[in-house]
Amino acid sequence: MHEMSLAEGVIQILEEYAMNEGFSRVKTVWLEVGQLSNVEVDSFRFCFEVVCRGTLAENATLEVIETPGRGYCLDCCQSVEHSQRFDPCPQCNGYKVQATEGSEMRVKELEVE
Repeated sequence: MHEMSLAEGVIQILEEYAMNEGFSRVKTVWLEVGQLSNVEVDSFRFCFEVVCRGTLAENATLEVIETPGRGYCLDCCQSVEHSQRFDPCPQCNGYKVQATEGSEMRVKELEVE
């Protein structure tokens, strides 16, 4: 389950921010997750709760902002909405769609003390 390692990575990011910015507790994390990122959001929520135990983010609220996927079709040269990797282009049904947005996962905002 790669969601566990992703959750651990988020905790590392929070700890680095805390060291640099001087806060001791994270109350809320807003996490942006792209539709094409291959992150199972429910699994990530569970893993985040587990890895937060005993850290500065224990009992933190996780707010997930899901962002849509977009791609560029090399067959019809169109920018298209794309909800699943390896799906055909909704314009021409070609399979040469390169993801341009929605494949990322990032900490967007924090509420801290």
